[in-house]
Amino acid sequence: MNNSSASVTCEPTAQPVSIPVLMCLVCFVGFLLNIFSLWVFSCRLPSWNAGTVLQFNLALSDGLGTPVTPLMAVYFAMGNDWHFGRVLCTLMIALLSSQFYGSTIFLTLISFHRYKAVVHYNKSSKMKDKSFIKKLCAAVWVFLLAHALVYGFVIPSTKVGEVQQCLSFSQTSLTNSFFIINCVLVSVGFLLPLSFSASCYIRVTNALTRLNVITPKSLKVQLKSQRMIRLCLIIFSVCFLPINVIRTTAVVLMKFYPKQCHLISHIQTAYYSSFVVAGLNCCMDPMLYYFGSQKFREAFPSFKKKSDEPLQKSESEMTPNP
Repeated sequence: MNNSSASVTCEPTAQPVSIPVLMCLVCFVGFLLNIFSLWVFSCRLPSWNAGTVLQFNLALSDGLGTPVTPLMAVYFAMGNDWHFGRVLCTLMIALLSSQFYGSTIFLTLISFHRYKAVVHYNKSSKMKDKSFIKKLCAAVWVFLLAHALVYGFVIPSTKVGEVQQCLSFSQTSLTNSFFIINCVLVSVGFLLPLSFSASCYIRVTNALTRLNVITPKSLKVQLKSQRMIRLCLIIFSVCFLPINVIRTTAVVLMKFYPKQCHLISHIQTAYYSSFVVAGLNCCMDPMLYYFGSQKFREAFPSFKKKSDEPLQKSESEMTPNP
């Protein structure tokens, strides 16, 4: 992708040491939680349903950025001077982007799965078919791989002044690439999944008023599905809204106000800080598994509440008002 040469080059500035420290801390905690979650899925759950498959793939996507987070921390510690070569820069961008947007996609699929299971409980759906969900997850991973390769190769490391930069808004020679990539990521990777998940939540909430609850178990299924989708929306808003808003602001400044170097520098710091917030997604998703999955909690009988009884046939016990 060709980029027009910018007449103004903003010199890169060093980032606060608190950013790499917090980034490594969040990454470490998220890594432990997701390793634990993957162990539960793999070793403690004898059988999986469609929802379990989606949650397992979400946990996998959450761990993608773990190998390259130390590289970014060292990059900041060395005054934003990238010493690891173009290939590792591409790999870092590819893995971090796949982690963030893989999470948004799988969160959306989990929301849609709960919507189909509750609102359309009496209808057959491929979203309830485990073999179809496995194929769907495989297609998502192929998409993430293609997206990662494109994103990584069109935003390479470049020389800015006396230092090598990687994923920096000081790379004014890549302004057009940043702008186009951002438009795709915000629309396809954030706004579309967020809108879809919000629609699922509204429909599940409306279903609570339109369905006759015959047993307490039926009501419990409804409320747990509503809680799961609500938690997905909270993760969307808390973790991924800041990074998309800040990056969009930055690329607009790069393209239309390239002389505002001081402001772009502050936005760059805010952008790297938003990586820390986005990384909290890895720490929050295990809450989704525990509070939203009966099977996940049943893997630990000692922590299981007495009120948490198996909800067999509960979805089939809900009938709509005439």
